[in-house]
Amino acid sequence: MDTLAGIGNVSVRRERVRETRMPLWQQITMLAWRSLVVTLRTPAVVIPSLIISVFFLLVYEATLGDAANFFLSGQSYLGFILPLSIVSAALSGAGTAGQAIVRDIENGYFDKLLLTPVSRGAVLLGPMIAGAIVLVLQTGLVTIVGLFMGLDPATGIVGLLTMLLFALLLGIAFAGFTVGIALRSGNAAATQGASFLFFPLSFLTATFVPVDLLSGWIKTAAVYNPITYILEAMRTLLNTGWDAEIMARGFASILLMAAITYTFAIFSLRARVRRK
Repeated sequence: MDTLAGIGNVSVRRERVRETRMPLWQQITMLAWRSLVVTLRTPAVVIPSLIISVFFLLVYEATLGDAANFFLSGQSYLGFILPLSIVSAALSGAGTAGQAIVRDIENGYFDKLLLTPVSRGAVLLGPMIAGAIVLVLQTGLVTIVGLFMGLDPATGIVGLLTMLLFALLLGIAFAGFTVGIALRSGNAAATQGASFLFFPLSFLTATFVPVDLLSGWIKTAAVYNPITYILEAMRTLLNTGWDAEIMARGFASILLMAAITYTFAIFSLRARVRRK
């Protein structure tokens, strides 16, 4: 009877925890805000990738802008190359989410967080969303630089906002990979190094010319590279106008990446919990 009573008390306590648990969206918002504040307190994490993106934008436009007349049929090369700077920033800067996890692991906060009734999904999504917000701030500044350079988007302000939405979703998708590495290694250097593994993806695609002008192995790599379709969607927004099919392919590519990286992050979290 005492055993049954003990089991009953445990069940009651669990029910009380469920009743008092904060809704999932509030948990995600709280953890995302905390990660965002911590990240913005260390500008050195954000500024380098911003400077690199602006630098590449200026160099690409200056060296290849006139050559674009041969293959873009009067379209803006600035509108063609700007998405590459944005995607590069998203892929290289998404490591901020992983670095936030590493900081929490090193100072012991992460293990304490796991002892609370917070959702495991919120533990992952909070830093990922915070990292993606930082990326949107970065890409927004890069876009402003593009506008000062003479960018005239075919879809107007709505198109620019849609492009930033692509950047936000891509940042969340790729952050799953760096978060997974952070959970498995608990090491800042390993996490930072892992963020560069996906950097070549931005060059194994239609980097400087349209896919139709590629040939050989690089064209094959571009066709199977999800970044290709994200770039096409952004370039369409800036240079030619709205195209539902191209937009859908871009969003589908991001969803595919997100499904893979988030699954990896979940298994990494489970592995870390088991080690504890």
